[in-house]
Amino acid sequence: MSPNAAYASVMFLAGIGIPLLAALNAALGARIGSPAVAALCLFLVAFSVTAAVVMLTGPGAVRHLASQPRHLFLAGVLVAFYILSITYIAPHFGVGNAVFFVLLGQLAAAAAIDHFGLFGARVSPLGFTRAAGIALMAAGVALTQKA
Repeated sequence: MSPNAAYASVMFLAGIGIPLLAALNAALGARIGSPAVAALCLFLVAFSVTAAVVMLTGPGAVRHLASQPRHLFLAGVLVAFYILSITYIAPHFGVGNAVFFVLLGQLAAAAAIDHFGLFGARVSPLGFTRAAGIALMAAGVALTQKA
């Protein structure tokens, strides 16, 4: 398997995980009566798993964190926003609706990040063909929401 095929496979599995995460965490939040506590639980489990992976793969990179630009740590705020919003909204709006709008946001943001090479991303200009593909994907997402 080529590296790109392996990357695509892992990201496909990660994509499968997003609606599962949303459904599971929304259900937990509804069952316990607190989406915020469900989100906290998710983060505690995620932290524990990530800490184990860091320990297994070598914790040496941790020493470099203090010297990194502070704006890079906003990613944690964005993850918290996503988890809290999906946990609160999915039970009321539907997991499918919530994830589909997340997907639209991801398409727009990914296109902008790639087009401008933001945050060190590989530059991939937004030409007509790529924009048409993104529009087609967005139209497909919109079609899935038709009753």
